[in-house]
Amino acid sequence: MDHRGGVLLALLSSALGGGAAVATRFLVGGFDPVLLAAVRFGGGALLLLPLALLLRPRWPAGRDVLAVAALGFAFYGVFIVIYNLSLSYTSVARGTLALSTLPLTTMAIGAVLGLEALTLRKSAGIVLAMGGVAVALAASLQGAPEGAWRGDLLMAGGTVCMALYNVFARPYVARSSAMGFLVMGMAAGGGALILICLVSGSWRALETFDGAQALAGVYLAAGGGALGFWLWVVALRHASPTQVAGTIAVNPLIGMVAGVLLLGEPVTLPLVLGLVAVFAGIWVSTTGEGAS
Repeated sequence: MDHRGGVLLALLSSALGGGAAVATRFLVGGFDPVLLAAVRFGGGALLLLPLALLLRPRWPAGRDVLAVAALGFAFYGVFIVIYNLSLSYTSVARGTLALSTLPLTTMAIGAVLGLEALTLRKSAGIVLAMGGVAVALAASLQGAPEGAWRGDLLMAGGTVCMALYNVFARPYVARSSAMGFLVMGMAAGGGALILICLVSGSWRALETFDGAQALAGVYLAAGGGALGFWLWVVALRHASPTQVAGTIAVNPLIGMVAGVLLLGEPVTLPLVLGLVAVFAGIWVSTTGEGAS
């Protein structure tokens, strides 16, 4: 598989992520964000573990074990709680729009760490996308849920965590396997969340799930967790972190449409223009001379 195949897998993963944002928004008003994080990635790890034991993938070894576990805890444990907490304040459209700045955040972090040259064109793309998102979120704040700005800021901050995961994941995936890397990392983060829920007793809220809530929970674990991030990790093996992260712009497209159809959330012109700014910023940053 070449980098084009990796980008296609990342697109599918991002589409599943857009659906997961809607499922999370549907559930988060009545349930603990940590519990929902445990459902998504603790459940995802439980689904993937038997498959991994059957397929016997190459697991991270030596010093990589601690590094992969730390990456998994940071992403599948810390980031997902920030993500869920964000969606308890803001709408799917606004939250996923803030998340769509991920490719530019990934590019900027890669430049800071000396892993990717930050050219004038890339810098212009980052400024265009980030500025467009900031203006769009500010302009549409009046019709947003109360306290939406808190969720927007949380999601924007959470992209840093996901960007670090993208930047550092690739060499560990290359030295082991996509399945081995994913299951070990997701088990570290998701397992910690399950333990927290067991100790706190918050897991008992699962007993109150009705049919629709249970279906949303299954989707979070199977689609937004296990399958979605298996595709993402495989994509990181075949395409660059910036190329993979660039597909996140599909997330708000799915989120906006599904949010309107399933949750009745409004989509304003500033939010649409903000999404256009993100696409434009990604295009400017990833095309032309010196783009990677």
